[in-house]
Amino acid sequence: MSAAGEERTGRGALHVGAGILGSRIVGLVRQRALAHYLGLSFAADAFNAAFRIPNFLQNLFGEGVLSASFIPVYARLLAEGKEEEAGRTAGAVLTLLALATAVLVLLGMLATPLLIGLIAPGFQGDKRTLTIYLVRLLFPGAGLLVMSAWCLGVLNSHRRFLLSYSAPIAWNVSIIVALVLTGDRAEPSTLAVAAAAGSVVGSALQLLVQLPTVWRLVPTLTLSLGHGSQHVRTVIANFVPVFIGRGVVQISAYVDTVIASFLPGGAVAALASAQVLYTLPVSLFGMSVSAAELPAMSSATGSAEDVAAVLRARLALGLRRIAYLVVPSAVAFAALGDVVAAALFQTGRFSHDDALYVWGILAGSAVGLLASTLGRLYSSAFYALRDTRTPLRYAILRVALTTALGLAFALPLPKLLGVAPRWGAAGLTASAGIAGWVEFWLLRRGLGERVGPVTVGASFLARLWTGAALAAAAGYALKTAMAGMHPLEIAFFVLGAYGVLYFALTAAMGVAESRAAIARAFRR
Repeated sequence: MSAAGEERTGRGALHVGAGILGSRIVGLVRQRALAHYLGLSFAADAFNAAFRIPNFLQNLFGEGVLSASFIPVYARLLAEGKEEEAGRTAGAVLTLLALATAVLVLLGMLATPLLIGLIAPGFQGDKRTLTIYLVRLLFPGAGLLVMSAWCLGVLNSHRRFLLSYSAPIAWNVSIIVALVLTGDRAEPSTLAVAAAAGSVVGSALQLLVQLPTVWRLVPTLTLSLGHGSQHVRTVIANFVPVFIGRGVVQISAYVDTVIASFLPGGAVAALASAQVLYTLPVSLFGMSVSAAELPAMSSATGSAEDVAAVLRARLALGLRRIAYLVVPSAVAFAALGDVVAAALFQTGRFSHDDALYVWGILAGSAVGLLASTLGRLYSSAFYALRDTRTPLRYAILRVALTTALGLAFALPLPKLLGVAPRWGAAGLTASAGIAGWVEFWLLRRGLGERVGPVTVGASFLARLWTGAALAAAAGYALKTAMAGMHPLEIAFFVLGAYGVLYFALTAAMGVAESRAAIARAFRR
């Protein structure tokens, strides 16, 4: 890969990361507000379970599916200078997506009671009633977020990453404002309804902030059903296996919620709070690199050997970038997760014991964090090769394994270990991590057969894990010494020291990324 290409990819990843970082920071504020106002109450369980159902629709038709099916076709048309055909293809995809989403939103609102029985069979009485109401309120917003994902696909293909990934800030702010205006004197159920209403308003805002730029970038946009277009047929052909694969992955998340609904009260809400944290490095580091690489890899032209060479070069660089930042994230969740959870959520109805509970779930997620994040980049390479079926097969296997292990780890295992049943929630995230490693190995092996082997390197990973472990040991000792101080003060010093030590230790062990980061810091 040329220096110019590497620079463009790096800049794209930086813009994606900046957008995700901004939206995730506001998302953490949103989750802190939810924790403050709802705690781990029955209303918190209801809200988090309810949000998963329309979120299923968003994820099925949203960013991941469109990225895999639409961007490779649209980006290739742009690379070939066929802008008019690209506009017609984008318009047809938008039309078909809007029609399908409208039908599913309507059906979902009508079938909500049945859906609750599938997603949270352990909910009874007032909790079940509130969950049904919240789901029906949230569904229209999910449809708007699907349209927002189409905007993201267009913007990413034009290398406009920052706007598309920062747009969710509007959605998060809307929920926060709704909670603040309702006030903490209101009942938790009233606050949950206010948050759901704010989510719908925020969904509309997230779509509206992207539309003006999309119209400017695609002046040839034409709404149609795409009759006779080979490019639209290709998008649909790619869409189906990715849609199924995305659905299978979402089913896995729903299985976790179903199992958690049988655990003691607060498990569903605690799982949701932990998910906000452990998906952050996946989104911030894995998605930023994968999203920037997908249009670039999809635009590769030439012989099969030329395309394979481009993919190997991009994968090698991208895997190192991801691992360098995800390894310390995993170690921090395992060793210092209580510091992170307390700093972000310990306020109002959310207690220190709740923070320790979330820490246990975070520690479970650390098992497969690196595998899940690296796997996104391998999947993107398959999508760039117009192969959506291979990742689908591996996703199905992962979900089957996650379900089997999740049932065993969450329900009978705590009893066998002599711990409280609620710690089964940590078993859910740990089981998903084990299945994630299996999927990662299959993706790496399968792609190696197509383009040649591409790995991070055992020596490189060993230095990262060693540096993170030593830094975490120092951070843990500092945390113990600061016991009794305010959670924000502890987080500032402990996590700050952890980050500085990780950079210093890995730089001393010859990790080029750390040395470059330190050099840039001194130059500034």
